[in-house]
Amino acid sequence: GMLLDANRKQSDGARDNTHSTLNDLNFKTVLGLSDRQALTLRASHLIEDTQNTYSGITEAEFRNFGIRYNPFKNDQLDTKRTGISTTHEMDFGAGTQLLTNVYYSKFDRDWWRQSSTTTDTQASNFAASRLAGNAINVDAGTSVQGRLRSYYNWGVEPRLKMTHDVFGATSELETGVKVHFENQERRQINGASPTARTGTTSENNLRETSAYSAFAQNRILLGQWTVTPGLRYENIRSSRTNNLTAVTGKDTLGQWIPSLGGTYQAGSQTTYFAGVHRGFAPPRTEDIIGGTGTSTDVGPELSVNWELGVRAKPLADADLQATLFRNDFSRQIAVGSIAGGNTPLAQGESLYQGVEFSGQMGVTDAIYVRGVYTGVLTAEQKTAFRQVVGNAIVTNGAGGNSAAGNRMPYAPKHLLTAAVGYKLAGIDTQLEAVHVSEQFSDFANTDAASANGQLGKIAAYTIFNATLNYHFQPQHIKLFVAVKNLADKTYIVDRTRGILPGSPRLVQAGINYSF
Repeated sequence: GMLLDANRKQSDGARDNTHSTLNDLNFKTVLGLSDRQALTLRASHLIEDTQNTYSGITEAEFRNFGIRYNPFKNDQLDTKRTGISTTHEMDFGAGTQLLTNVYYSKFDRDWWRQSSTTTDTQASNFAASRLAGNAINVDAGTSVQGRLRSYYNWGVEPRLKMTHDVFGATSELETGVKVHFENQERRQINGASPTARTGTTSENNLRETSAYSAFAQNRILLGQWTVTPGLRYENIRSSRTNNLTAVTGKDTLGQWIPSLGGTYQAGSQTTYFAGVHRGFAPPRTEDIIGGTGTSTDVGPELSVNWELGVRAKPLADADLQATLFRNDFSRQIAVGSIAGGNTPLAQGESLYQGVEFSGQMGVTDAIYVRGVYTGVLTAEQKTAFRQVVGNAIVTNGAGGNSAAGNRMPYAPKHLLTAAVGYKLAGIDTQLEAVHVSEQFSDFANTDAASANGQLGKIAAYTIFNATLNYHFQPQHIKLFVAVKNLADKTYIVDRTRGILPGSPRLVQAGINYSF
């Protein structure tokens, strides 16, 4: 078979002077090469033309102009992505299959912007005026920065699945290797006028990564028990070349990643599950290799992650799940400044643990309820998060004055999504509530909002969404309407670069016709 789809999406954003246009083309075909072989081919091309800024707003701008305020009408983000991949499937019989995936993609991102944060001074007098809550004239700004990026990714990944016996027990083995390469061409061009798209090159970097991995996991079936041990190895090699100075730095990282999971089928409707896994995430190339070629011993992000839970179907129209989790980080990485890159990397020990409940249940033949609750009851800084260089406590807006015992930033304690629905005679409608409890925006757990908008507690918020679907029978026509943020509530979701708002009321409506 074959699938070809084209999408065009065009919208204004959640703030002033934001607009996006996106065109997306996708193609997929599956070829039966023989009774035991199939080949899947995929291709995609995406173009995005967006008017969008990177900076939030200050507290004074929030008071004077409202949360939707964004003066940077000259900021522009343009992206293009092309991707191709092919997957070959081979069935050898006797429960053995080989699946091989080969892929390539190229992504270009040009972002021209006059400001990256509320404290950015790249344009004339912007920071002082914004802190005072005065309107700024972006057309009189003295500069614009072009953050120009090109990313190339390609690789191959074969996976073998086979059924076999181990000591008389049926087992399912999955093993594979992956070879992955990526290059990033990174430039910054400083223009002399607000709408300039050329200028002086201040950064020209080539960042290259090659990653090699192998894994094996074996699912062993022992009556009502299932045990799945696994092991993965990652080897990552990075280099960074400063094309302005011809200086190159290199770094290599290797890591073993074990895992163990298991289930117990306590009946046809109840399953208990448990697992322990090594968490691993390598540092970014720019974080371990400086622009002068120096290598910093940052190390990977490491954690041990536990879970224990149960899935049950106590009634014919009820599905329930409960889980306890614990994520213990011996090293968590935090980047001090997302935009500027001038703040050193921070790392420390942290602990997250809590519970999660989810389920859906029919109240009557037509009415049902569903919900998901996550309680991150612990999100603790076990040690002060410190800079890698000099081991000094991070004191910038994103890092704050970290201290053991503080709560991690952007880690709300309670998250709840709950809905009630009605489904009968072609009608399916739902009313949904989404609640996020209060959270801190910095490691110091600062309560009061700072003048630049980058610090301060983010208040809890609850928004309501609604959907209505009506299916005409037997004409195969479905009408749908969805409304997000039904009450058009104003709320803050981020302070990293200044105050950023959540989405205003969004209404979508359409027709689906099947033939």
